[in-house]
Amino acid sequence: MKTVQIRGEDITVSVADSLQFISYTHPRSFIQHLSAAWQRERSAPARAAMAQILVNSRMALLGRRPICQDTGVVNVFLKIGRGVRIEGDSSLQQLVDEGVRRAYRNRDNPLRPSIVASPLFERVNTGDNTPAAVHVEIVERDDIEITVAAKGGGSENKARFAVLLPSDDVASWVVDTVSTLGAGWCPPGLLGIGVGGTAEQAMLIAKQALTEPIDMNELLARGAVTPLEKLRADIFTRVNALGIGAQGLGGLTTVLDVKIRTLPTHAASLPIALIPNCAADRHVTFTLDGTGAATFEAPDAGDWPQIVLDQTAGAARHVDLNTLTRDGVRQWRVGETLLLSGGLLAARDAAHKRLATLIANGESLPVSLAGRSIYYMGPVDPVRDEVIGPAGPTTASRLDGFMELMLGHGVLVTIGKGERGPAAIDAIRRHGVASLIAVGGAAYLLSKAIHSSRIRAFPDLGMEAIRELEVREFPVIVAVDSRGRSIHEEGPAQWREHLLTARRPESGTAPPEAHAR
Repeated sequence: MKTVQIRGEDITVSVADSLQFISYTHPRSFIQHLSAAWQRERSAPARAAMAQILVNSRMALLGRRPICQDTGVVNVFLKIGRGVRIEGDSSLQQLVDEGVRRAYRNRDNPLRPSIVASPLFERVNTGDNTPAAVHVEIVERDDIEITVAAKGGGSENKARFAVLLPSDDVASWVVDTVSTLGAGWCPPGLLGIGVGGTAEQAMLIAKQALTEPIDMNELLARGAVTPLEKLRADIFTRVNALGIGAQGLGGLTTVLDVKIRTLPTHAASLPIALIPNCAADRHVTFTLDGTGAATFEAPDAGDWPQIVLDQTAGAARHVDLNTLTRDGVRQWRVGETLLLSGGLLAARDAAHKRLATLIANGESLPVSLAGRSIYYMGPVDPVRDEVIGPAGPTTASRLDGFMELMLGHGVLVTIGKGERGPAAIDAIRRHGVASLIAVGGAAYLLSKAIHSSRIRAFPDLGMEAIRELEVREFPVIVAVDSRGRSIHEEGPAQWREHLLTARRPESGTAPPEAHAR
């Protein structure tokens, strides 16, 4: 086998450029499958959510700005040929981390750093999204194949692992598990499944499976042939029959594809890992052969569907946040589309924790919460003439523990993504307020409805600082209304029943009506 010299700088440059590329570019196979799902979707709220994701994707591609404000944990998989010699004194981890550092600090397209150095105590942000998760395999080749992926926290938090009995039904475990995940992982997305090996191997191959091209439509069109293809198709069909739908609103499509990888395992074991990926499907694979750094060519934006989003604007309720009252909130109904204008606070986990500490200590708050609306969001830094970078919602249920405290201090509205838990819903009902959702995966689009932004408190928290926003016609859906009705409970239940009934030969049922009542 010949020896190939590859410069360490080429690895660093290629990692940096690939991260920039995937921050604003969906794989073409993802867009093709999401477009097909959007065209066949019959749930109006889910179809509207998918339309926002598709429009956001095209806007991000044209503007070269992040698809999602959560620009992800960097995962790098390297297959290094035995004949490769990497020039330089830096380790692979150092070479990759320098690439991450350059990508996330890029002046033209800064990416949001989300990594905290100490998971247990201070949780101080590293400021450049390092370190990356680096995985290395030595193989029979004379080059380096590198796959770079950026995995968002909302979907990563829904990863699950179990050791089943060898006789257990893998498909049933997956379907049952997905039914418990809620919508915080931002469907429609993908499922990566790893079966076999050991505990850590199952999790690794599940993550790697998510980097494969999406091909479920082609598989279903030609028919599954191998046992693994039949298992993929079975899980795909059964998960979508759950009726969870885009953003958990209820609908036909929850997953666009199911990817499965396997490894030999102990005769007494059946390890299985499930890792969902959200609508921010970001990964690319390239090869370094010693001739220089990799190059990346953006796809033609003409391949993306051009969708007009204001078709239903007349049916939406316009809300002035500056004059909003509890009586006004009580008029809203679950599933209703609102267009918000006025002042909006942005605050995430760390800011809520600080506010709670101040309240517990009897200290004054840096901002008044009375009559306010809070958007669970940490943005990307702005560039050029932007007032704010991509600014999509974070998972609402992570803030459930603060709900009673915030509502008790006068908060009328919260905005995030995904469902609320039972305790939060009970607090919403008792206080006569509401929880809204913005579409996860539409961060760049949503940022265009934000017309001013300034930090109001805790600037040391970086992207988690409290911000005062001025929004104009910011699109949201009522997820939990003042009566405690939840679209994430009612929507999927209605569509699950509809899909079950529709499979009966004598059925002539129509799809459920819009959720707003």
